[in-house]
Amino acid sequence: MGRELYLYLFINTVNLYHICISGSQMRILYTVIFLLLGYSRSLASVDTVTIPIYRQYFHDKIRLEQKLFDKSDGKQDDYVRVGNNEEINLRVTDVLYRKVNELQDWVEMNASLPNNNEKVRYLSYIENVLRLFRFYWKKREIGPVEFPALMDCFERIMKAQVTGGSMLPFIQDVSYETGKINAEVFFDNPGYKDAVKVLYKKYCGLHPDKILSTIRPFINEPFADSLIVMACQRDPVQLYTYAQSSYSPEGKLIHQSTNAMVMAVSKLSQTPNALFYFPFLDDILTGKNSVDNIKKLVGDGENGYDSVGYFKLLVKTEIEYFRRMSMPPRDTPIAMFGANGLREMLKEKARYHFITPINTLHNQNNLAIRMKAIEPLSAEELYYMMVMGENDIYTSSYKHSFNRMLQKMGTHPRGDSLLLSVNADFFKKFIKMAANFNKLDTFLKSMPAKSSEVLMKAFVANLDKTPNLEDATDVADSYSSISDRKLLRTILNYVEENETQSVAENNNRGAIIYGLLKSIFLSADSANKIDLTGILGIPSIYELQNKSLQDDSGRIVQQVFFYGDEDGKLHFPGFINSFSSKEWKVTPKKEWVEIRSIKGNVWIFVNRPLDYDANLDDSAQVHLNKYLEANNLTPSVVVHRGHSYWLPGTIDRMPGDAKLVVLGSCGGYKNLSTILEICPDAHIISTKEIGTGQITQPIQNYLSQNMIAGKKLVWKDMWASLSKVFSKDSNRELRESWEDYIPPYKNLGAIFIKAYNKKMDSL
Repeated sequence: MGRELYLYLFINTVNLYHICISGSQMRILYTVIFLLLGYSRSLASVDTVTIPIYRQYFHDKIRLEQKLFDKSDGKQDDYVRVGNNEEINLRVTDVLYRKVNELQDWVEMNASLPNNNEKVRYLSYIENVLRLFRFYWKKREIGPVEFPALMDCFERIMKAQVTGGSMLPFIQDVSYETGKINAEVFFDNPGYKDAVKVLYKKYCGLHPDKILSTIRPFINEPFADSLIVMACQRDPVQLYTYAQSSYSPEGKLIHQSTNAMVMAVSKLSQTPNALFYFPFLDDILTGKNSVDNIKKLVGDGENGYDSVGYFKLLVKTEIEYFRRMSMPPRDTPIAMFGANGLREMLKEKARYHFITPINTLHNQNNLAIRMKAIEPLSAEELYYMMVMGENDIYTSSYKHSFNRMLQKMGTHPRGDSLLLSVNADFFKKFIKMAANFNKLDTFLKSMPAKSSEVLMKAFVANLDKTPNLEDATDVADSYSSISDRKLLRTILNYVEENETQSVAENNNRGAIIYGLLKSIFLSADSANKIDLTGILGIPSIYELQNKSLQDDSGRIVQQVFFYGDEDGKLHFPGFINSFSSKEWKVTPKKEWVEIRSIKGNVWIFVNRPLDYDANLDDSAQVHLNKYLEANNLTPSVVVHRGHSYWLPGTIDRMPGDAKLVVLGSCGGYKNLSTILEICPDAHIISTKEIGTGQITQPIQNYLSQNMIAGKKLVWKDMWASLSKVFSKDSNRELRESWEDYIPPYKNLGAIFIKAYNKKMDSL
């Protein structure tokens, strides 16, 4: 009777196929077919496969893994939802149940596995592959969409294993992640050792920065030399470090290399202050420059070091290297990127020699004294100093530097000529900063109208051509900073033109990027009455419900990150003293302070700013995180109190899925993107400038009072309230600093990243 019912349902499903043409109907069809296949499979199993009671335990273990896999989406319902694509969900579910059940039957019925021990061993393979997949999925080292490919590879290897066949040809054809799991399962396969070598080469291709720290077991393999070259291209400084230990296995391998680049780095490893020379490695290799020539600027690292001359050489080299990258025939200089590469060194020296000195003198009214450090720099060098110091330069420092740059350009400065002289390197970053600091209009007026039109068109163009969303995020951030309505309209028009062109060319990524920017820009004008939540499918950017901040016990847990530099130690006592004993209970601990509201249920944990030179602030954060985890305290609010260069440390320790993040500094695209990757729905409060405790503290006080009262946070109300307070403050710098703080609903860069991620997840 069962087979007749199955046949009846199948015929009706085939008939349904001819009328199911819409997306929703097709999803129904996929579901029905999947259920029928599962039903057919169960009938076949009942008819043909009998499992001895002494092996039932091992089948039960497989079924348990299936249930745990199924439950990973939050619901055990015989359907695995790994995303919004129903076809993929059904495919993964089908493999989890039908395919895995068929493999169990194959083991039971296979005459080539004659005894109980052999069958148990193969059933254990199935259990292990499911368990390992769940483990690596949880660690985000493999995506659930790879599960079908993983099981296809698994099936091939398992069937080859019965006849003594090698796994090697199957491992060669799959991704590293899929190959790695299968190799762990079939560690007893005759091709295991060769497969491990193949997998290691795949791993190195994905993680060239890990080559030198992992190559020792493969040091005598024929491919080791080529991996050393790859490691040098990725990070010559790391290679230099290993080359210094010339008697270690890695050091010997490096010094034996005949590759010109590796040989040059090996030689530098014996040179004092070698890190100063790395940015110019390409020119040293080609003979355009020499160690002896650069040494005239470097000196011995202390005596004879010409900081201005060295920075000028960095800028000159950056302009030339970027020309090589952007103009035919294009190539990427070896020392352009990576730790202590040209750009990292340029950023470090801009901050250390120029930005920090003028920031430190921000209270000095005599500009000749305050800006003395940048006096020797040309317009091009000031340009690079500003763009490289985006996350560190104060508002006043930027504005004075910008004015100096215009002065250095002569009596009739031309902004377009400046951009041509630097080959338009970082021009989108420069425009973004000019917009954020209200200097874009001044810069555009320094060139003919046609040139400014071309520039803004280029600013908006090709946002879909870059590998990440940084340029698109910069455009979004710039738009929120511009007050000139004509310029806003121009940018919006260019965005709409690019969207239209992308649609016409079937450029899906371009259509998505420009379509999202258009919606976000239109919503920025309240007169348009655009609901981004409805259009983009992201949570409300205008308010945050109190309930969404509470944990399962009704607590709102905040974690505040302090750092043990001078600023952290200076502001920490004021932060602690701001909590009145009438409203808060403050409990000092050795490495942190616990602060609990007397009314309401708000818990605040802040690490002490212990000495960072001894790494004690870092230890305090680690120990606090362990304490929070052990006591099931999950922060929904994160506050970063410190300079932008400390922000990556906060992000590394940030709890998953925080709902509100308050940044003492903006941190730019990279940090916003990383935060939203960890906490996709986070509301972010940031500033264009280095944060000040005189502002961050009132923000946190306002937030905490609302949380205690159980009120929802309405960002426009909060900003109106605090703006009224700061507008009356006699401190002009404080008033100006407040204007640089960005509420979540105006943080267009963060909104764009959220909307883009949401859109991509739905595809």
